[in-house]
Amino acid sequence: MRCSPYQETPPTRRSSPPTASSRSSITRTKMLATQKHQSCSKKLHIRTVSCQILRNGGNMILLVLRALENEGMDMEIDLSNLGTVNTMFAALFSKLGVPIKTTVSPTVLEEAMNGTVTVRPLPVGTSAMGKVEKQSAHFFGVTISEEQAHSGIVVRATSVAQSKFKLLFFEQEINGGYGLALQEDSQKTGKVTSAGMYFLHFQVYRMDSTVNALAMAKDPEAAFFKRLEGLQPCEVSTLKPGTHIFAVYGDNFFKPASYTIEAMCAKSYEDTTERLKEIEAKILEKRNDLRQFETEYRKALAQFQEATARYTQEKEVVDDMLRERDDIHSSFTTERTITSSLGAGSSSSRYPVEQNKTESPENGNIDSRDKSSKKKWFNLNLNRSDKRA
Repeated sequence: MRCSPYQETPPTRRSSPPTASSRSSITRTKMLATQKHQSCSKKLHIRTVSCQILRNGGNMILLVLRALENEGMDMEIDLSNLGTVNTMFAALFSKLGVPIKTTVSPTVLEEAMNGTVTVRPLPVGTSAMGKVEKQSAHFFGVTISEEQAHSGIVVRATSVAQSKFKLLFFEQEINGGYGLALQEDSQKTGKVTSAGMYFLHFQVYRMDSTVNALAMAKDPEAAFFKRLEGLQPCEVSTLKPGTHIFAVYGDNFFKPASYTIEAMCAKSYEDTTERLKEIEAKILEKRNDLRQFETEYRKALAQFQEATARYTQEKEVVDDMLRERDDIHSSFTTERTITSSLGAGSSSSRYPVEQNKTESPENGNIDSRDKSSKKKWFNLNLNRSDKRA
């Protein structure tokens, strides 16, 4: 049985009109694809800008620090209101060394003011560990007796993971809430970050790293003189008996901050307290000495730069004079006299006088006479020998 070369064409199946559910599914798919495309473009833009910042980190730091200086260094950033891109930029600048000041989230302050926060007890002489989310706070109540208040209280927080955080101190308000009275930003001290509050009945100072960073960017060589200018006196130096509220605020840009907080009575650290008092006084005295020494240093530096510039100038002058002296010495030569007498076109002017003398006609006659006399004497001897033979 032969197969027919012609086959029937299968009937075309008509597509049914899209239903409402299928149309919504298609629309949802398009929206997801658009969002994914926008997300990828956003990530690519972030990476591109990040690479540019990292490539020109030094210039970017200088520009940002100058901008902060023009603003009076009082600008603080609320990370809770920043988007992902701006937060990333802030994190990059902070990583590059720009001292970015951040403020406590208004949500945390409002909850504390309303008294709706959870306060955990922290007895004196104990410590507590935790991990707080970014832009959030853990509250602790430290109850001190009259004797402990008289001796002095120290509250410190540290982070082995080098997390950024703030140590906060709240005062009791009339309405039962807590108002922010003090805050200390964590500083890198060795292999950890730490912040502390010292209520020791004498003036204690805290270090503002913003001043040091600005001085380093403006004049790295003379930044040493500004290292102690960041010392700022703490506003509160004593605590009354009762319960006082402290908090650890997560100040990381993206991840939670791990911490250890501890409360101590200064009575157990009398030697350490006395040493702190002495070193604070020495640092203040040294700061005054550095201010005076900076004036002397800059004056000596200006004189040194002037002497260095004169040294370079005098060296060039001496080199030129010695070079001119060598040229003058080289002018004492017979070659120049012959050259001037014979003319620039004569090739014999390149040789000394002795060579010219050997090539003169008179010298040629003397040589020919010597040769003829030797020849005659040689022939004479030969003739005599022939006759004897």
